[in-house]
Amino acid sequence: MLSRIRISLNSSHNYFVFLQNYHCNHHSLPPNLVQDYANLLNSCILGKSIQPGRQLHARLCIAGLGYNTLLATKLVNLYCVCGHVSVAHKLFAKIPKGNLFLWNVLIRGYAWNGPYEVAISLYFQLLKHGHVPDNFTFPFVLKACSALSAIDVGRDIHEKVVEAGWERDVFVCAALIDMYAKGGRVDSSRKVFDGVAQRDVVVWNSMLAAYSKNGCADECLLLCSEMAYAGVGLTDATLVTSISASADIAALQQGRELHGYSFRQGFGSHDKVMTALVDMYAKSGHVKLARMLFEALSEKRVVSWNAMITGYAMHGHANAALDMFEWMIRGAHPDHITFVGVLSACNHGGMVDEAKMYFEQMTRNYSIEPTVQHYTCMVDLLGHCGRLDEAYGLITQMKVAPDSGVWGALLNSCKIHGDVKLAELALEKLVELEPNDAGNYVILSNIYAQAGRWEGVAKLRKLMTDKGLKKSMACSWIEVKSKVHAFLSGDTSHPLSNEIYAELEILGAWMVQAGYTPNTSPVFHDVDDDEKTRMVTSHSERLAIVFGLISTPPGTKLLITKNVRVCEDCHVAIKFISKITEREITIRDVNRYHHFKDGICSCRDYW
Repeated sequence: MLSRIRISLNSSHNYFVFLQNYHCNHHSLPPNLVQDYANLLNSCILGKSIQPGRQLHARLCIAGLGYNTLLATKLVNLYCVCGHVSVAHKLFAKIPKGNLFLWNVLIRGYAWNGPYEVAISLYFQLLKHGHVPDNFTFPFVLKACSALSAIDVGRDIHEKVVEAGWERDVFVCAALIDMYAKGGRVDSSRKVFDGVAQRDVVVWNSMLAAYSKNGCADECLLLCSEMAYAGVGLTDATLVTSISASADIAALQQGRELHGYSFRQGFGSHDKVMTALVDMYAKSGHVKLARMLFEALSEKRVVSWNAMITGYAMHGHANAALDMFEWMIRGAHPDHITFVGVLSACNHGGMVDEAKMYFEQMTRNYSIEPTVQHYTCMVDLLGHCGRLDEAYGLITQMKVAPDSGVWGALLNSCKIHGDVKLAELALEKLVELEPNDAGNYVILSNIYAQAGRWEGVAKLRKLMTDKGLKKSMACSWIEVKSKVHAFLSGDTSHPLSNEIYAELEILGAWMVQAGYTPNTSPVFHDVDDDEKTRMVTSHSERLAIVFGLISTPPGTKLLITKNVRVCEDCHVAIKFISKITEREITIRDVNRYHHFKDGICSCRDYW
């Protein structure tokens, strides 16, 4: 009998042919036909085999079984897993909807493939039909909410989760954590996480990802430590997220510890973990080690190439980044992130002609339409090189709406070259996009001051006061002995503050003897020259450097991260410090890396 024939993915085609022959020869339905077809459809679903599935669908219609609830549900499932969700929906509309599994299958299809709004709409239709969602329904519809950052709808669904008693289910909780995180509500994600008594690795990883995606790298690394302490085995997903968090804040020591753990636990051959390590070492200033790990990858995926190209670009190694790109395209297809790295490399190297060539190649050779990130790189490069009119012309021709990054790049270029008129236009656009960002007003104020337009400075300061805007505090931090030490400009809160300022004074005397003269022109406060000098010489990056000098053995390389662009005077001062102390000092600011050694910076004073 047909019902006793064993069905497998390999034999499904032969069995289908057998069924066709049976129908042709006997002109009647064999016993257990529904279950036989169900088995065949299961094989198609497992193999995501759409063509045999369509043939089966046609045969079912001929046999009068096209709307059989069991078989139609499996057909809906097949079309969904193969990405043909609209076809699945048409079939769904024609069959009885008393089966919750059927609703779940279609909701999942839209949650995976979009449009995500339809998944949410189906969820509410499900409720109207009197169904009670289960621990499969909620993760699917919450995934759709995550994709749309639909926090308000997600909150309503969260209430239904509690009502239905699924708030402790690990998969539902993981979906809730992700939903809140995608909407920027990481505090709500943490509340969900804390409410789960029995957390499995899925829940832990979801919370780690929530912190990482919302820029909470410190919290991510702390939670990773708690996870290990709780005896939960770290997976490759755990390591990738945590290593990436280390990269984001240049926490080299913690990144190294995760590197050691990954090899001890046998993750040394996992390309995703290795790629995360490549990215971490590159962002932490160890680009040579990143290259060694990259070379050891068994499979060099696009994301791996991107990590290496971007790493070179960040450190100003423009030629190495472009050589890496040329090597990449021999066997891999670049994506839009690849070209962000390539254009950034050209930008940091002042390579205008090369940037234009790659910008054109991106569209012509690889059919990649420029995004705002690509335009930002081009505007920044053109503006930095003094081609302000060309930079502005490119903005007017953009195929996408220019964002604050594009106009900010133009404004910074105007500051470098003293173009007041174009700076005013850039600020006007920035105020429309970021009305409460004080930094933009400060830059134009500096441009006015450089041009001697003091009435403009006063006007902007009054405008900032009227709007209640305050300049963001510059902050720098350094990691010493696995602990991060942060400093603000003029900071006296550190336990070693007295020692830091004493050493800063001694170092300042040596610098003056070596020819250093403080540049107080960026200080536009109405104070005397001595106070201006004190304000400049106690910038956050200098405090972090001096702390590193007194806290580490001679010859130790220092890595300092700063949340804004390093100022011109500090850039000059750190060159003197590197030569006087015979230290290699790396500053990672918001734009790039600066490697100081023997009185020279890797950026060649171009940044």
